[in-house]
Amino acid sequence: MDKAIIGGTGVYSIGNSISKEIETIYGKAYVDIVNINGEEIVFLARHGKGHSTPPHLINYRANMKALEQIGVKYIYATAAVGSCNENYSVGDVVVIKDFIDFTKSRPLTFYEGGDSSVVHTDMSEPYCRNLISRFYDEAKNLSINIKGEAVYCCTEGPRFETASEIRMYKRLGADVVGMTNVPEVVLAKELGMCYSAVGIITNFCTGISSSIELHDIEGAMNRNKEIVTKAFINVFKGNLNQESCRCKNSRIIL
Repeated sequence: MDKAIIGGTGVYSIGNSISKEIETIYGKAYVDIVNINGEEIVFLARHGKGHSTPPHLINYRANMKALEQIGVKYIYATAAVGSCNENYSVGDVVVIKDFIDFTKSRPLTFYEGGDSSVVHTDMSEPYCRNLISRFYDEAKNLSINIKGEAVYCCTEGPRFETASEIRMYKRLGADVVGMTNVPEVVLAKELGMCYSAVGIITNFCTGISSSIELHDIEGAMNRNKEIVTKAFINVFKGNLNQESCRCKNSRIIL
């Protein structure tokens, strides 16, 4: 049971499953375990199944620690994102290649000094090159149109960003903006996991186009979530190893 899918907005169910509560030193986490043709895949609803936890209050450390405790090594995640790149429109699928962190109050690491060693984490490849490559291959097989790669800017939320903030993020190199990928990707690297995220454009960011509508977000996710999740599952049916990437060796312990 070493493979997991983390679902964001609008992605909560992938079939019949067994629910499990996992106790960690950071609190409880809840997962569903799905058996697909003999392959057990763990599914974690980032915001909770009822979408009841806002992005700034998600217990990211409990979620990621729980996945580690049950043996997960490979993670695909979906992310609902706003676009500040005019080339990426509502409904487009993008592969996240890097991030910019503008969160403010979240615990960002498992290593906070004291009894633990000082640990620095290599971020030269935040997202697993092997999982990205496998997703591209499977997307081609399923005729998923990947619009391109994107730099993800993570903000604190739960409010949307102002037009001035979006202009700043864009000038810094961001293509899409979301509220959940940090510290999720960072914690995965600290645990030596392979992690890849796929963004689904749900709206244009403030000031880029017209106002943000909830039905646009839901519609964009509904159009893409099933086929993207199917691609993840198809990759997971194949053989994976951590010899084709640097993910398991990301920690630098001093």
